[in-house]
Parts: sequence; C-alpha cells; structure tokens
Amino acid sequence: MALHVIKLCVGAVSIQDLVDWHDHQAFSRLALGLDPRPVCDTRMTPKRRSEILDGGSLYWVIKGQILVRQEIEDIVTLEEADGRTRCEIVLKHHHILTAPRRRAAFQGWRYLQVKDAPPDLKNLDGGDELPEPLRKELLDLGAW
Repeated sequence: MALHVIKLCVGAVSIQDLVDWHDHQAFSRLALGLDPRPVCDTRMTPKRRSEILDGGSLYWVIKGQILVRQEIEDIVTLEEADGRTRCEIVLKHHHILTAPRRRAAFQGWRYLQVKDAPPDLKNLDGGDELPEPLRKELLDLGAW
C-alpha cells in the first residue's frame, strides 16, 4: 500500500513559485547533462522506500497549507565527497492541486498516511480552477 511524504516548500509563497522553481531546476539539470525531472533534496533518506514507491506522492506545504502534490518516481541516496549522504526524491513534473489543508511548520519531511492525505482537486494542466489568492482567502475565512 502506498505511503506519502509531506514537506514544507520553503521560500515559496504560491503554487506558481513551486512550478517556476521546478521549471528552472529542469532546465538547469538538463544543461548539466543530468536527469531533468525535478528533485527534492533532503538530508535523510526515507526508510520506507518501497512503500513510498508503491504509488506515493510528495505533498507540499506552502504558507502553512497543503496545496499541491507530485507523484514520486524514485528515491536516490547519494554520497558526498566528505562521506555524508543526502537524498534526492525524484518527482514527476506534473503538479496536482489538493484540497487546502492547514499544516503546522515542521523540519525536514514526514510520512503521510493515505487516509490523512487531502483529496485531489484537479491538475494544473488546464480547466477552470480558482485563482490561488481567492482559494487562500476562502480558506482563511473558513469557507473551505
């Protein structure tokens, strides 16, 4: 059964910031001859790798709310020159909007059970979605 990961999107104030960051990351990685898929760098490698790779997603917390997710394609542990390890969570470049859900700040990443994950709204590739400022205002007002 799938297991998800949740992480703060530090420095982003909107979903578009995250999308723009991943676009920039893809072009930069491609220019270096690397896999252009977006990656989330983290210090600790998830121990429950097989569960995550069985359909798990990375849920992004932006400004205190879970707003979007990306499917996880791989989890790679890399060793640095100084002997320390780090982890790259390899993501699909496809961003899927989720129902907004408040989430307190935390460090690093956390596991997120399927039953605790917010439902999807629709993907960012089209359709009539609410503008992000309006979504945030509705959430702040308690209307969502």
